Amino acid sequence: MQNKPFMTKLSVNINKIATIRNARGGNMPDVLQAAKDCERFGAQGVTVHPRPDERHIRYQDVRDIRPVITTEFNIEGYPSESFISLVLEVKPHQVTLVPDPPGVLTSNAGWDTIKNETFLKEVIALFRKNNIRTSIFIDANPEMIRNAAKTGTDRVELYTESYAKNYPVNKEDAIGPFIVAAKIASEVGLGLNAGHDLDLNNLKYFAQNIPGILEVSIGHALISDALYFGLENAIQLYLRQLRV
Repeated sequence: MQNKPFMTKLSVNINKIATIRNARGGNMPDVLQAAKDCERFGAQGVTVHPRPDERHIRYQDVRDIRPVITTEFNIEGYPSESFISLVLEVKPHQVTLVPDPPGVLTSNAGWDTIKNETFLKEVIALFRKNNIRTSIFIDANPEMIRNAAKTGTDRVELYTESYAKNYPVNKEDAIGPFIVAAKIASEVGLGLNAGHDLDLNNLKYFAQNIPGILEVSIGHALISDALYFGLENAIQLYLRQLRV
């Protein structure tokens, strides 16, 4: 029996590679080369999340990466004026909007799509006008997902931290809200991405139970695994988990 082709794309978030580079200055490790290597080693996407303080990915990194990869380029971030300008300049395949305040350590909540509906509509309309696919970072909250459809976004990215945290305790309970969320997203016509704390232990079960998932964005765990297995092997191991 032939293996079922990948239904879910793997986008590798390379922020942590930039974090290591920035710790010493210079250009080691080379973030640009890492992006090209992710593509060469089989990843179907590269994700970056430039923050205002540029503590990992810098705005110039984003500009430099865009012309040297042909795989999907996804830029995450809070839609500040400077972020919007960067996205419109670079024109990635996808922009993922996150509600991070400037100093947050990592993304830790999804959008309130009711409270921020007007704001999101305005930003998303601008990206759509420039032919950039938009995704909204969101909790597995039925009400927020239903309302996300009103913003004009193409996709939502499910914030999977709660799934990853509860997976070792009770994986059935952990996946439950995400099954519901995926069903609702499908009902309202939204594409579905996912990300945050997905790893080699919990990814396969997630992919098996969320069959409509289009893309997962994985950074911290994959780059950490690359320290042990090498980047190429780590990417292949993650791709294997998505072959369900």
